[in-house]
Amino acid sequence: MTAHTLTVGFDLDMTLIDSRPGIKAAYQALSARTGTYVDADLAVTRLGPPLEEELRNWFPEEKIAETGDLYREIYTTHAIEPTLAMAGAREAMAAVHAHGGRAIVVTAKHEPNAKLHLSHLGIEADAVIGWLWAEAKAEALREHGATVYVGDHTGDVRGARTAGALSVAVATGPCDAAELRAAGADVVLGGLAEFPAWLDAYVTGGAVG
Repeated sequence: MTAHTLTVGFDLDMTLIDSRPGIKAAYQALSARTGTYVDADLAVTRLGPPLEEELRNWFPEEKIAETGDLYREIYTTHAIEPTLAMAGAREAMAAVHAHGGRAIVVTAKHEPNAKLHLSHLGIEADAVIGWLWAEAKAEALREHGATVYVGDHTGDVRGARTAGALSVAVATGPCDAAELRAAGADVVLGGLAEFPAWLDAYVTGGAVG
C-alpha cells in the first residue's frame, strides 16, 4: 500500500449493518440459557460500546467473562441471519473501491462474528479488525493508514480524532446528528446513501463538510 492510497474505515453495527434484530434474538437466547432477565429491546437501543458494558447491566461482575463467551457462542446461531445491511452500505464500500481505495471495518464486535456478518450480507471489506472501541480504534486506523473513519456513535468520532482521521458520522445509530456534531464530527450525514457523493467531492478536493 502506498502512502497516498485512499483508505476509509467503517464502523459495523448501525453503520454498515442493522444488527438490532439479530442482537435482540441473541440476548433473548442468552436470557433463556442463563435464567437471567435481559431487556433485549432496551439493549439494542444502545449499541456501540463493547458487549461487556451491556452485560454489566444484567450480570454480576464475576459472571461477565463467561457470559460474554456464551453470548458470542450463541450469537453465531441467532444473530447472523436476521441482521440486515444498512441502506447504502454496499454502495459506500464500492465508492471507496471505485476511487482505487481500500475499505476497512474497525469495530468493537468480536472479529469472527463481524466477518460472518459481512460475508453473509455480501459486503466486501479489505480488512476487518475487531475488539476495538472508541479511542482504541485509532490503533487500527493508524496501522492501515486510514484518513477517514465513518461511524454512528460518539465513540467512533473519538476514535477518528485520536487517529488524526477525518470523522464522518452517520445519524443512523443511537446518537443523533446534534450529539455527533457536539462530539466533534467533521461531517454528519443522514446515512450511508449520502456517502458516495460526499466521497466524490472529498477526493476531488471539494469541501469537507
